Order: sequence, then C-alpha cells, then structure tokens
Amino acid sequence: MRLRSYLCLALFAVIFISGCQGPPPTVYVLVVTATPPATDGAATAEASAEVPPAAAATASPTPAPTNQATATPDTRPTATIGQIQVAEQVFEHGRILWIQPRRQMWVMEDAGQGRGRWLIFDDTFVEGEPESDPSLVPPGGMYQPERGFGKLWRTNAEVKAALGWGLTPEFGYVSNYEYHPGGTVDTPAPGYHILFSLYQERFRFNEADGTWQKE
Repeated sequence: MRLRSYLCLALFAVIFISGCQGPPPTVYVLVVTATPPATDGAATAEASAEVPPAAAATASPTPAPTNQATATPDTRPTATIGQIQVAEQVFEHGRILWIQPRRQMWVMEDAGQGRGRWLIFDDTFVEGEPESDPSLVPPGGMYQPERGFGKLWRTNAEVKAALGWGLTPEFGYVSNYEYHPGGTVDTPAPGYHILFSLYQERFRFNEADGTWQKE
C-alpha cells in the first residue's frame, strides 16, 4: 500500500513539473550595427569627415605645382652622329679626305699650328679615266695622287701648289663622324663637322669661315 502511494506521488510530480515548465523559451539575437545611418545633416557631415585608415594609406598625394613660366624649349637643331667611310692621303702641306656619303673631297691646306684652310670639291672621277700621269715623277719616297685625288690635284693648280706631293699613298678606313648644325630650328646657321684620321686625330671643320683645326 505504501509503495503504491509513493508511485502515485512520483507520477503526480512529473506531470506537475512538466505542466509548469511549458514550451521551451524563445532566444532573441540582437544585432548591433557599428555605424547607424545618419538621421540629420550634422551626422552626415561628421560621417563624411572621417577617413578610414585604409583609404588614407592609398590616397594619392597632391602633385607639386610646376613653374611653366621658366620652362624654355630647346630649339637647337639635333646633331648627327655616326660612322662613315673615308679615304685619306697625307701631303707635304696638308691632306685630302674623300667623304663617301657626300662623294666630296675635302682639301686641308696646312697653315701651321694645327689649322688651315678647308676647301670642298665634288668627286668627278669616272671609271676608265686616267688614274695618274706617268710623266709626273715624284721625288724619292713621295707619291703622285691617283684616281679622284689625282684628277683634282693635276687639274687644279692651286690645290697642287698648296699641297705638294703625297707623303703616303691613299688609304681608306671608317671614321667616327659628327655634324653640329648652328643656329636654331627656325633660323639655321653654319655649323661644324668632326672627323678623325686613321690614327684618331680629331679634326673640326668650320662652315662659318671655311677653316679646319686639330682639337
């Protein structure tokens, strides 16, 4: 009898507790935003004034102003620099240079002190013309110029008298070459040429006064 009473009391307790507990509680999750939307003009201005650290790190600096008033364009003509084929013969009182790109002969009359007069002649020698004059016999150890040099030397008495006999035969080589125009792009003026001998002597040829000088 006592055991039945205990079982009834236990069953009653379970039914009572279950009825008191009811359904499981509802869990609410509250999400808090870091920056609430602005609600007035003051809040908008304050939000826009803040620069995130990442944006500040990648912002481009303001370029420094340039003083355009002091900028002066370079109006000088561009120099020509390269290599050209040259033939040369050394004479008693000067030289003759054959300038392959121009097909010209540059006569250098030697006035002493590494300078002198510079004369320019077109190369008019044609294959089949006499290369030399057998009747002209140079002194021992000297040479009569041949082909284009010889034609100029034999037919131009001034050149022949100024240069004398050849001290070397004619020889060819490749020379470094420079041409420096004068004046400006809009107003050209005489310039100068730079050529080198076989032994790298540097010669300057001045268009302004028709002279050459050793540098």
